[in-house]
Amino acid sequence: MVEVVIGGTKSARQGYSFDQVAIAPQRRTRDASEVSTNWNIDAYKFATPLIAAPMDSVVSPQSAVTISRNGVLAVLNLEGLWGRYEDPTIYLREIANVSQDQATSLLQRLYSDKPVDHELIKNRITQLKESGITVSVAVSPQRTAELAPIAASSGAEILVIRGTTVSAEHVAASGEPLNLKSFIHELDIPVIVGGCATAQAALHLMRTGAAGVLVGFGGGSSHTTSEVLGVRVPMATAIADVASARRDYLDESGGRYVHVIADGSMGNSGDIVKAFACGADAAMIGSVLSRGTDSPGGGTHWGSEAWHATLPRGERHQMKQVGTLDQILNGPATTGDGTMNLVGALRKAMATTGYSDLKEFQRIEMIVS
Repeated sequence: MVEVVIGGTKSARQGYSFDQVAIAPQRRTRDASEVSTNWNIDAYKFATPLIAAPMDSVVSPQSAVTISRNGVLAVLNLEGLWGRYEDPTIYLREIANVSQDQATSLLQRLYSDKPVDHELIKNRITQLKESGITVSVAVSPQRTAELAPIAASSGAEILVIRGTTVSAEHVAASGEPLNLKSFIHELDIPVIVGGCATAQAALHLMRTGAAGVLVGFGGGSSHTTSEVLGVRVPMATAIADVASARRDYLDESGGRYVHVIADGSMGNSGDIVKAFACGADAAMIGSVLSRGTDSPGGGTHWGSEAWHATLPRGERHQMKQVGTLDQILNGPATTGDGTMNLVGALRKAMATTGYSDLKEFQRIEMIVS
């Protein structure tokens, strides 16, 4: 571990982002048809190790079906527009068409004017279940105690607790702290929780009983957390650190495996490939899916940080639409910039370097460039 002296008594660790690392070719190659991208978490099996992020510009009840058809787990944000408005399509169009200088205030108004509707989120979960897909929903740490039991009792199969940064015990002066270990133990469904960026923080989350841990702060292209809070994580280093915590916890727990899920800063298929090479079991993606012509954002993209009532840490972005969600996930690609056929790119990278499955691929040699 390289320590860099900033000045005086202040030093820092050297960290690497995806654009600073690359995977190294191996002596063996194989045919892409012999590569498996299968991934399973708890009792749920998927053809690809990708998760569609719980962002209103990416996952709606309709797009969740399309995304799931491509072997990807889609996560609906229960605190988003779909949990507040019976038909939010008119508001999605308004967000897509508003000028950039008015976008943040519009988002704040839309997400504050109407509260989360408990009956509506029950209906959304029923709607997803009736479509036949694996039902996964997301809540913020602040509203987990309120919304998670409703989601579980309504039939949600996987719960995601996602925030900028999540601790094993969320302390709030206004009420009882949320003890994730006790809370997860009481839920009868697998829970994915995060983000985190260090091995120690990840180890604490793994000890809560979580099935998966999110690495990063999510929404790499949609948030401005670094500019507002000064908080940033170099993702290649963060994933490798948390992967080491996964190994330590495997020994500590006597064999319990917790999935490491990269979340954020993956704007193209090359970044996704590098996330797995660094040790991720799955990747939660948002911006690349917002480029779909059938994505609910209509060519725009934003995360939950962008509509915070008092301290927004994100923006609405205009995205270049490149093709349908089917094409973005499984091709065929009509561009050469890594924004389409994400699964095909992962398979090709694994085949080119000679690995047949994801666990093997995590052992690939990497170089710093």
